[in-house]
Amino acid sequence: MNSPIPVMEKRDFLKWFLEKYQLKRRECAWLLNFLMSDDILMERVHFVEQAEHCPKALMISANDVDQVPFAFHKNHHVTMDAEKSFHDIRLNRSEDIYIQLNFKNKYTLPQYVAVLEENPFLPDSSEEDVVTDLLAEMVLDEAVRLHRLKNLEVRIDEALAQKDRSTFLELSKQYSELKALDPRG
Repeated sequence: MNSPIPVMEKRDFLKWFLEKYQLKRRECAWLLNFLMSDDILMERVHFVEQAEHCPKALMISANDVDQVPFAFHKNHHVTMDAEKSFHDIRLNRSEDIYIQLNFKNKYTLPQYVAVLEENPFLPDSSEEDVVTDLLAEMVLDEAVRLHRLKNLEVRIDEALAQKDRSTFLELSKQYSELKALDPRG
């Protein structure tokens, strides 16, 4: 989870998420689509948990959970107004945006785990929590690695089908490098 998530993976995840889940507020889908339409903003997007600790955060909920439909946190101020968050994001494009998505069974879905990043703004933990967090991070890192391998396999097959040699070679190189990171040797 320490490596940055590529813009394409974040965008693919959001497309998948918006197709699969109905959000409690329509404006949230509009806001996520706006973010997806801009690579510069997508580079600044980070999917985290406990986003309320972040300097600038969007908290968005699907219909299948009992949580606040939408909240925008910025420097300890909170609003439920999606339009205000849109204007802030549009006017402050150089600021990181931390997004917490609330939906059922999210930790069991490789699509979500693949884009989930560690929240750098969480308060300090006890030693026991640190060990638990490290173990959890190792499990998540491996799940992300496996998800990326599967994603690369699909993209390699597509490149082969399209007879796109340069893409095939680049994706194969990425696949080999990622495969070499297998913790089991």
